[in-house]
Amino acid sequence: MSLSSTGDAFARPARSTAAPRVGLVLLALAMGGFAIGTAEFAVMSLLPYFSAGLGIDEPTAGHVISVYAAGVVVGAPIIAVLATKLSRRTLLIALMAAFALGNGLSALAPSYGWMLLFRFLSGLPHGAYFGVAALVAASLVPANRRALAVARVMLGLTIATILGVPLANWLGQVLGWRWGFGVVAALALTTVILISLFAPKDKPQPGASALRELGALRHRQVWLTLAIGAVGFGGLFAVYTYIASTLIEVTQVAPAMVPVVLAIFGLGLTFGTLAAAWLADRMPMASIAIILIWTAGSLALYPFAAGNIWAISVVAFMIGCGGGLGTPLQTRLMDVAQDAQTLAAALNHSAFNTANALGPWLGGMAIAAGYGWTSTGWVGAGLALAGLAIWLVTVWDAKSRNMVATGASA
Repeated sequence: MSLSSTGDAFARPARSTAAPRVGLVLLALAMGGFAIGTAEFAVMSLLPYFSAGLGIDEPTAGHVISVYAAGVVVGAPIIAVLATKLSRRTLLIALMAAFALGNGLSALAPSYGWMLLFRFLSGLPHGAYFGVAALVAASLVPANRRALAVARVMLGLTIATILGVPLANWLGQVLGWRWGFGVVAALALTTVILISLFAPKDKPQPGASALRELGALRHRQVWLTLAIGAVGFGGLFAVYTYIASTLIEVTQVAPAMVPVVLAIFGLGLTFGTLAAAWLADRMPMASIAIILIWTAGSLALYPFAAGNIWAISVVAFMIGCGGGLGTPLQTRLMDVAQDAQTLAAALNHSAFNTANALGPWLGGMAIAAGYGWTSTGWVGAGLALAGLAIWLVTVWDAKSRNMVATGASA
């Protein structure tokens, strides 16, 4: 199947005769990304506060982040397969409502055990939401602009790191960490309203079934693409999870400076997402390697920059730029998953949240072993390079399959 035919097969769900207002649809979808991004990254920035509030040490508190990621990993494929008979609009509304509930419960968690449960439940809708939102966004534009459309949805998440996360961190310092989760619940309910108002009223996909979606798992290129994200993105999370603690303990800044550096990271993430989309629409596979190399280099600079607020701010921006990796991987999956788009799109976010579990776990192990807060930079650089190695295997496998196909047709 050619790239163009793949894009056509993917891009056009059944919809109502009224043309959707593309800008408003993307805004509604991006608001969901804003809510999810605030929840996912704010927990990391609030780690020093809720660990104290729940009476646990910070490496143990990192498990709260990992269990959320585990919820994403588990929830994305299960929801994508079981919800095949629902329209995409209905599914998006249901997922955001569930996300609001999970975060509202997190704000009320009375103990560490309950917090683990509520964060797991909060993670279940995450991957499926982003996967379906990406499909809806790409269906509204020509195939050669789909990476940009997906990036605009993801901008909700990146802007969350500029505005939502610093706000949640500030609330955590001033009013208590529970307010951070309460704000996320309110944002999720706002998304439910916006999607209800602006998303096109579509019908379930013709011929959709659980078996058709599971067909994505037959393609080796799908698994390899997912592995790039699951490993390569882990480096960013290895550093970001503990960046607040690093700023306080190593850089020795006042707590009020932590949200500033987090916002700088968010600016890098926003710039990187747009730059990655531009690259992905022009050089789909090469863009993945470029981002992984940039990420590895930026993470390797982190241990050297941690002692100075100006240096660590610059490096935080550079590391944030590497967050654009999600867009080219998402569009790559659209090309290789054929007619199992929903599951493949959702699994992309399972892969990233495997990275979200793997990075903090390995980073926490390095810290607990006595290598210091800055050791997460070396852990992260190693993960980014491992992702690059998987990319090389992916390119080799794709070329081998093309050679076999060409020989068979001859």
